[in-house]
Amino acid sequence: MSIPAILLTVFLSIAGMELFAWWAHKYIMHGWGWGWHRDHHEPHDNVLEKNDLYAVTFGTIVFAMFAVGYVWSDLLWWIAFGITCYGLIYTFVHDGLVHQRYFRWVPKKGYAKRLVQAHKLHHATIGKEGGVSFGFVLARDPAKLKAELKRQKDAGIATVRESAGA
Repeated sequence: MSIPAILLTVFLSIAGMELFAWWAHKYIMHGWGWGWHRDHHEPHDNVLEKNDLYAVTFGTIVFAMFAVGYVWSDLLWWIAFGITCYGLIYTFVHDGLVHQRYFRWVPKKGYAKRLVQAHKLHHATIGKEGGVSFGFVLARDPAKLKAELKRQKDAGIATVRESAGA
């Protein structure tokens, strides 16, 4: 593959993963896969969560993609590389910045603050029903997310924590 084709493949894989992550988070993790995801939404002192099984599962799939791509398809190998890049971004942003599993820093302004606010609003609901901000890297305006949470609360779709202010 040419360098431009590789770069495009990696970029599209990263962008595609944000779409897939949104879909998987909303319809799997907050759907039939809630059993693994629930502890991520509940306070605990454990270093690991059942939710981490999603990373193991998706990592195993990507490992297989690397192996198959190495033998049969450069394109598949570079897609797996893009997915891995997304995984690193996700780990840094979601686990590191938002949930502070690796370091302690609370951003005071800019897009990093917006990411933290959006994900905190995602955690404002109790249970798997309703919710906002299912993506991990792209974050909507927190004011719009609060308004959507209030609408869901008023409609009886979601139970919102008192601390969320919605």
